Amino acid sequence: MQKPRKIPQRQCLGCREMKNKKDLIRAVRSPEGEISLDFKGKKPGRGAYVCPDARCLAKARKSRALERAFSAQIPAEVYGQLERQMEEAAHE
Repeated sequence: MQKPRKIPQRQCLGCREMKNKKDLIRAVRSPEGEISLDFKGKKPGRGAYVCPDARCLAKARKSRALERAFSAQIPAEVYGQLERQMEEAAHE
């Protein structure tokens, strides 16, 4: 009898809930310091997870959770970029 596969869980930086990794969007800080969304989960760098929901991204922004996760200042235009990328993904 085969053991059921363990489903990886990650915590959303916005709502702080544990969810299946595949249901979350990974924000990644590349080794060069560039921050972007990683929908495939394959980009190299430090990852942090957020629900595919603009409200969770707004909460993470307000609580400065991404700054803490990446130990870096995140400019407002990066948040704007993340929001746009999230909207585009929602319409696909």
